[in-house]
Amino acid sequence: MNPQQQMEQRGQCQWRITVFEEEYFQGKSCEFTMECQNILDREFRKIRSMKVENGPWVGYEYPEFQGQQFVLEKGDYPCYQAWSGNSSYRTEHLLSFRPIKCANHSDSKITLYECEDFQGRKFEMCDDYPSLQGMGWCSKEVPSMKVNSGAWVAYQFPGYRGYQYILERDRRQGEFRNYNEYSTQAHTNQVQSIRRIQH
Repeated sequence: MNPQQQMEQRGQCQWRITVFEEEYFQGKSCEFTMECQNILDREFRKIRSMKVENGPWVGYEYPEFQGQQFVLEKGDYPCYQAWSGNSSYRTEHLLSFRPIKCANHSDSKITLYECEDFQGRKFEMCDDYPSLQGMGWCSKEVPSMKVNSGAWVAYQFPGYRGYQYILERDRRQGEFRNYNEYSTQAHTNQVQSIRRIQH
């Protein structure tokens, strides 16, 4: 028995997700405790629903962790509306996913910068903000960010809507020097709400 199987047998696995090929937990299914770079390699056509049992995850619309990102916290996701929520971007299936290992809701800190490369006015945050402008950020744009601890999800619009950008301390050393580094599909530096990822 390998170390991962031993941990799972003792019930100590921190990350667990069950994915289904069809909506409403129908069709072929498989349980994962670690990343999956391409569900097609597991002889699935796509993922259309899932149940997150342990840990936060991030799902991607394309293989190899490419395309639009969707944060997946503990709970059931019977169809794409459950993971895309109020997103202005609609994707009806996911093809890759991975755990978010550095999420720590009680110890999360991020710094927003007015300009690229951590230049200009800055603002440190350690709480959730449904409206950055409402808390005093004077722009709809956040050109660069530095994650000091934990993991965050930034949204294009107020109220946690629009494109999602998963920002983690253990990716890129937490440094996102310009909006192109937020996601492989980031087309703008427009960020108007942000929150800590639940673990």
